[in-house]
Amino acid sequence: TYAKMATVSLGFNIDSPRWDQSTFVGRLKHFLNITDPRTVLVPEEELDRAKALVEGCRAGLVPPGSNQEQLLYAKKLYDSAFHPDSGEKMNFIGRMSFQVPGGMAITGCMLQFYRTLPAVVFWQWVNQSFNAFVNYTNRNAASPISLRQIGVAYVTATGAALATAVGLNLYTKRAPPLLARWVPFAAVAAANCVNIPMMRQQEIINGITVTDENNNELGRSRRAAVKGIAQVVLSRITMAAPGMIILPIIMERLEKFTFMQRIRVLHGPLQVLLCGGFLLFMVPAACALFPQRCSLALADLEVELRDSIMAKHGDKVLYVYFNKGL
Repeated sequence: TYAKMATVSLGFNIDSPRWDQSTFVGRLKHFLNITDPRTVLVPEEELDRAKALVEGCRAGLVPPGSNQEQLLYAKKLYDSAFHPDSGEKMNFIGRMSFQVPGGMAITGCMLQFYRTLPAVVFWQWVNQSFNAFVNYTNRNAASPISLRQIGVAYVTATGAALATAVGLNLYTKRAPPLLARWVPFAAVAAANCVNIPMMRQQEIINGITVTDENNNELGRSRRAAVKGIAQVVLSRITMAAPGMIILPIIMERLEKFTFMQRIRVLHGPLQVLLCGGFLLFMVPAACALFPQRCSLALADLEVELRDSIMAKHGDKVLYVYFNKGL
């Protein structure tokens, strides 16, 4: 509790990244840390304690006897479970730390049950419901979205996924078997191109808050929102690509062996486990493709905003910064 806290000089800033966020390797280490699926199992009470510890440390207060390792672990839990903009606890399903266990189950089933139309429809619907949770949870929290807009985004993205999956499923009936196995990825990619922009449409309509390098607010930019959302779409497609493209090739080869034909009942669980192996690396790698604190050159902003910033700050501001979401 704060009453028992004492002022301690630790010589470090708890919000300062442990690794260089200007490099891919630094960002990869950061996201390997906060997307660790083991944090999903951490009790809610411990998450709340971690938040209190982080907020206390920001105020220069930590419990007596705390060491730097404990504070860094608290920050890991905080980053894995609380939104970077609002500081509110994110819903369980939408956390990036849940992407491996949640994504492996759904992706494995999409890849396994691709032959019949009812199965394609069901698993694409499940996947888009999961994506809707993730996209809403990881939006830029400074841009509110109404329930109606959430509903439209969900229906539109699900429709895009189903149209792509069903259309390609029918088209590939006479194609080589491997092409049929790639249909789920095509549907996922198409849905991501619709789901994320629709779920975050308020950011495109009203713009998102941009700041200078010292986090001083400069205004709202629609172009910044478009850049951030485009990077998130590309990251999400990259996250799914290796598992949904390479795994079908592996399964196509394996299923030709006699021992695999004898254990067909285990094909589904095997694909789920293999998907987990891909996602264990691809979730942090895809998140690390672009910096979380995204930047945009002043010259690329809307004319009105650019003129407003130049009128107030002259040529001191060359770039603006914003949270792109995940």
